[in-house]
Amino acid sequence: MIHTIKIDDNTRNGKKILNDLRRYRSGVEFENPAITGKIPEGYMTSDEFRVESKKDLDEICRKHGIL
Repeated sequence: MIHTIKIDDNTRNGKKILNDLRRYRSGVEFENPAITGKIPEGYMTSDEFRVESKKDLDEICRKHGIL
């Protein structure tokens, strides 16, 4: 059986778990989106981010009468 888990590597416990798992050569596989090219759902490219950010900023400015 394969389990998919999420580990917050910004926490002390998350870092410890990752270090422990890296010791095992078989049975543990890490998927890095930068290496595999599989982009997780909800992520966007830098170009898409710029366009969406500009839309959001324009909307906020209009709402507060800045534009």
